[in-house]
Amino acid sequence: MQTWAARELQTLDLGDARRTRRVHHLVDGLVARPQASLPDACQTWAASKAAYRLLDNPAVTPEAIRAAHVDATVARLAGQARVLVVQDTTSLDYSQHPVTQGLGPLEHPASRGLKVHSALTVSVAGVPYGLAWQHVWVRDPAAVGQRHQRRQRATADKESQRWLAGVVGSEAVIPPEIALVTIADREADLYDLFALPRRAGHDLLIRAAQDRTLADATEPLWATAQAGTRLGVHTVTVGRRPDQPIRTATLTVRVAAVQLAPPVHHRQRASCLSIPVWAIWAEEEQPPAGCAAVHWLLLTTLPVTTADEARTCLGWYAVRWLIERYHFVLKSGCRIEALQLATAARLERALALYSIVAWRLLWLTYLARQTPDAPCTVALAPAAWQALWCAHHQTPTLPDTPPTLAEAVRWIARLGGFLGRTGDGAPGVKVLWRGLQHLDDLTAMYTLLHPAAQTCG
Repeated sequence: MQTWAARELQTLDLGDARRTRRVHHLVDGLVARPQASLPDACQTWAASKAAYRLLDNPAVTPEAIRAAHVDATVARLAGQARVLVVQDTTSLDYSQHPVTQGLGPLEHPASRGLKVHSALTVSVAGVPYGLAWQHVWVRDPAAVGQRHQRRQRATADKESQRWLAGVVGSEAVIPPEIALVTIADREADLYDLFALPRRAGHDLLIRAAQDRTLADATEPLWATAQAGTRLGVHTVTVGRRPDQPIRTATLTVRVAAVQLAPPVHHRQRASCLSIPVWAIWAEEEQPPAGCAAVHWLLLTTLPVTTADEARTCLGWYAVRWLIERYHFVLKSGCRIEALQLATAARLERALALYSIVAWRLLWLTYLARQTPDAPCTVALAPAAWQALWCAHHQTPTLPDTPPTLAEAVRWIARLGGFLGRTGDGAPGVKVLWRGLQHLDDLTAMYTLLHPAAQTCG
């Protein structure tokens, strides 16, 4: 029977069945041991050598691996009326690996690495379905120090184009009957993004970064939004930050219909039109002691005329935090920046594989919160949940039916150090990636003692 990776990458075709099976085998190993080094995840020297040969093989293209995952993502979207597509960029820093060839400068000119821009599909309930699009690039060292010239260049000639490309790429793979909302932080506050033609049913929800001039008001954007119609208060969950835990914020909400004028420095300003959007001003007037107040100014092409519509937009924007968690899992959970590979091309192939692993960790975490009563078999192979049950209950006797997903995830988290005390809440992704490695060891032993146990997942 098929393994989890074989089903996830069912449409992968690398021109050789053995090569494709090797990718499946490697992804299964990385899913089971996300924090492990490649040799540790592969378990044997022969498998490790095969993995390194795979990452050095030009026939193994990152585009093909990502495309197969996108196919699986689109299949998971079936039946959804609306999907959120959250975009963000991160840097993979390999400055500590000076022998790696083909890297480019990052934010600091002395640092070297890759840039990664991801478009992650998320349900309106907050469950990540997988990537719709991803772009990886190496910055040109010759471009360092030219930031002051950015206004003289068209968007298509700048890195900013990635936000527009993410919209186009998402539309290219997601069926047109599914409504889309592209969500992004302040870096995506671009006139050209709002002006980009989109298909019917595709809207934008972008956090504003610039106090723009408006085409229909004497005051600039910020002042106009703050003076907008008050639509009550709304409570949102603020994601974990290095200096603060997850918390709840109560925001006072105001909205205003505005017309975005083209920037004065836009190269085609004479032919540019003003763009109608809704501005949502949301401010935490009384933050807890020691916490910075939350204040968002969101620009959206969705209609916002009622309190319910404003609350919906704020709730969807709060989901944007998942793309940050995704990149966090990629770096800290999968330890992608610890890979010691000789070339940027090898790193990009590895990134294509680890991107799937990072998504699965995040998916498992949030699926258990949104559908706690689902059977754990939606995520775990029979041998895995059986080993988990026996280890947790200290008994060889199995139940008549598998445990729920929430129960199984909680037990995996306990293997990773989750205490599960009253008030601890649902386990997070960090204890899950730790626990999965222990579960892999338990499952291996359980399979040895119970050869008839199924190992598909």
